[in-house]
Amino acid sequence: MSCIHPAPHPKERRIIFGNLTQPGYAPDLKTYVAHGGYEQLRKALSMTPSAIIDAVKAANLRGRGGAGFPCGIKWSFIKQDDGKPHYLVVNGDESEPGTFKDRYILHEDPHQLIEGVAISSFALGVKLAYIYIRCEFPAAAKIVAAAIAEAKAAGFLGTNILGTGFSLDVFVHQGAGAYICGEETSLIESLEGKRPYPRIKPPYFPAVFGLYMNPTVVNNVETICHIPHILRLGPEEYAKMGTPGDGGTRTLCVSGDVQRPGAYELPAGAVTLRELLYDICGGPKPGRSFKAIIPGGSSAKVLRADEKIKRKVKGPDGTMLDQEIDVLDLVMDAASLAGAGTMIGSGGVIVMDDTRNMVETLNNLNLFYAHESCGQCTPCREGSLWMAKMSSRMLAGGGVENDPKKLKSIADNIAGRTVCAFGEAASWPTQSFLEKFPEEFAAIATKNK
Repeated sequence: MSCIHPAPHPKERRIIFGNLTQPGYAPDLKTYVAHGGYEQLRKALSMTPSAIIDAVKAANLRGRGGAGFPCGIKWSFIKQDDGKPHYLVVNGDESEPGTFKDRYILHEDPHQLIEGVAISSFALGVKLAYIYIRCEFPAAAKIVAAAIAEAKAAGFLGTNILGTGFSLDVFVHQGAGAYICGEETSLIESLEGKRPYPRIKPPYFPAVFGLYMNPTVVNNVETICHIPHILRLGPEEYAKMGTPGDGGTRTLCVSGDVQRPGAYELPAGAVTLRELLYDICGGPKPGRSFKAIIPGGSSAKVLRADEKIKRKVKGPDGTMLDQEIDVLDLVMDAASLAGAGTMIGSGGVIVMDDTRNMVETLNNLNLFYAHESCGQCTPCREGSLWMAKMSSRMLAGGGVENDPKKLKSIADNIAGRTVCAFGEAASWPTQSFLEKFPEEFAAIATKNK
């Protein structure tokens, strides 16, 4: 069953999901072309690569995989005339708990992704691109591989595409199901057939030393799917849909204790957390109330549903004033959530109501991150396992009074001390759960005192 509701909410602006709920829409070439597919590739091939990159910059498209780096700026790091082979790698690993948008694109509209890959590759001087899909998506890998074959047979991929002299091969590569491969350098290591240990940056920025030590761009599935729509709408119109510095639409995956969970495509910054959870998702289940929200996938810091957020606003005379708002009145965009001490990340909104035990919830996350640590860095390898063992012991009735303090100390000694951001991903849940729900951890820690 699809997580995309057949009837869009009035606040939605379906671009990436535009085809997915059309009656009779199928993930094949004939259907995609009938809905205007590959017309933007024709347009792109009549443009210069630099003009396409400039359009992506002007559109203010940010990466939709979690880090949120401006896509056009990332592309501009690739030197066009360096005499080296360039690569495009599409991250379809989608390992972040609470995030489930890319899988539906891969399953239900693969040609949209392929058209985005072809346009992006032309802009970047790429002749060989890879779509990296986690092994838990076996059907997606087959669907995308079949779509690639269709596109190649029709002249949209392969040699001399549409008679323009541009050639591109695209291959599907299945990963082994490691969360760490959502990190771009780990994904590259995996693609090269190695253990997916993250590379140290610098010097191993993918734009300089990427796949096979050549310039490489890594973007996630949703990000690449936006490229044809930027050309179709025009960068200015596309940028207007979002907020300054974050153009277009953003898919928010809402799961957990709401009446209408699902994936919603909304203009960036168009709704507050309250509007998302109540107006769009129908509010909490009957007789319950919201307790906590993780706004950007499981690695984002948790918010209490009843907390107040302090922020700076410009007063009538231009001076900056302190303002306090309900957390549910936060705008769902990168800047607002960062100001509240969390992040929009991959857009995975995990909602918990008043029936949830926060120690149990954190333990579930700790077990996940301990299992998924690649083991390269000692603080992460040892610390994530230590946190999981401690929270498991607390739930089993063996908690001691010093456990919350010890848990925080471990988390504090992981964050910022690892090669990649997995250290933060593993430690931020513990840090924020302890900060926001100290009473629940204290109650369990002292239960057997």
